[in-house]
Amino acid sequence: MWKKLWPAVGLTLVVAIGVAALRYGAQSVAAFGNEVRVAAEVSYPEPVVAENGFSVEVIVDGRPVPEYAARGRRYIEAFENAEYELRIHNPLGTRVAVALAVDGLNTIDAKHTSAWDAHKWVIAPYGTIHIRGWQMSSANARRFYFTTERDSYAARLGQTANLGVISAVFFRERQPITITPIVPRPQSREDQKSRRAPEAGTSEAPSTAGNSSADKSARAESYPGPDDESAATGIGRSVRNDVQWVKMDLDSRPAGEVTIRYEYRASLVRLGIIPREYRRPDVLDRREGAKGFEPKYCPEP
Repeated sequence: MWKKLWPAVGLTLVVAIGVAALRYGAQSVAAFGNEVRVAAEVSYPEPVVAENGFSVEVIVDGRPVPEYAARGRRYIEAFENAEYELRIHNPLGTRVAVALAVDGLNTIDAKHTSAWDAHKWVIAPYGTIHIRGWQMSSANARRFYFTTERDSYAARLGQTANLGVISAVFFRERQPITITPIVPRPQSREDQKSRRAPEAGTSEAPSTAGNSSADKSARAESYPGPDDESAATGIGRSVRNDVQWVKMDLDSRPAGEVTIRYEYRASLVRLGIIPREYRRPDVLDRREGAKGFEPKYCPEP
């Protein structure tokens, strides 16, 4: 059983192979032992970012930000200093736990781990949750907002290798299963011979594990420092967000994954995601103003 965090007021968190519950937005979810109650859900238009039915939307001023599909990825435009939240939907009839990272940092504990080891948010069957910020305690979170790399929460923590990305990995709750014991068959003489210990005089290849750290350091590339032109996510004002931890047994294979890249408009133009704007006169206006004659003679060539 994995320990997870569940929002007490309507949202669920999962802690590394575990889940937490939280209350965010219009939908309320609460955990009572093994029972989960979900309030009537608000109907939303078709999500813009989805995989296997799972969806993640970036919400600014109550509306989802339009997405652009390019280079095999999904992009959105970041708006400097604008607060945003993430609306995440579970299309399944079972609970799921979602590992959610912004700029490479887990939104629950700000750690950078694998999705499986990460603390997670719990979403009720067919449920939708709203994650508005970094969870700072069992009762409070601090809002997400678009800012520069230098001002970002990740930069303050010295973790700037994964700025500009929002990642969500979903894990389905495992259903109880019955395992039928298998009676081993008697071993034949051939099986016994194949499992003999290695003969004396044989040796294994020398281990190189001790030099792995040195090798990684030697191969490590130097990344440019954070700048004031690229988008990242800051740590904003404090808001109330009550959560509680619950236990869940999760399927180790992800049920879905959604990744969103975000950049300011100028960067999206440079990447070719958004076309550059060219000012040109309106052709129809010119044609509507055309005349057949002018009161003049033909000009000299």
